[in-house]
Amino acid sequence: MQTEIKYTWFYPNAPEVVWEHLTKSELIAEWLMKNDFQPIVGYKFQFYSNPAPQIDFDGNVYCTVLEIIPNKKLSYSWQCGPGNGKITLDTIVTWTLIAKDNGTELLLQQTGFKEKVNLAIYSAMYDGWLKCIKRIDEQIKAQHGTTKA
Repeated sequence: MQTEIKYTWFYPNAPEVVWEHLTKSELIAEWLMKNDFQPIVGYKFQFYSNPAPQIDFDGNVYCTVLEIIPNKKLSYSWQCGPGNGKITLDTIVTWTLIAKDNGTELLLQQTGFKEKVNLAIYSAMYDGWLKCIKRIDEQIKAQHGTTKA
């Protein structure tokens, strides 16, 4: 089993446009989950979703903002589990934005999966992140079109 998820995606928009969709709580809620995110290093926040007991997920993700370099990098912890205070997934999510002549390359990495314990949730998140990245793309196109960087 892999111990990380990694995707690279290209947006024909400036890094500032992509960054906005990664750091504004109301926009994040449209492509990922409801949340109380604030782009402040050290800020503790949560994502809220429907429980998925088949993958040991009670619907709550506990996070802390670890690093922010505006328009370039965002990193936060990602912890969740079956509930009752038990954490079975303890990972780091990192978004890296690279300005290109014709837009922005976005790299998503989620690291720290444990092989046996996290197998079911890894499989679900591997497919789930790709869907989320595509939703960001749709969201940006709807709000900004395909303006070049």
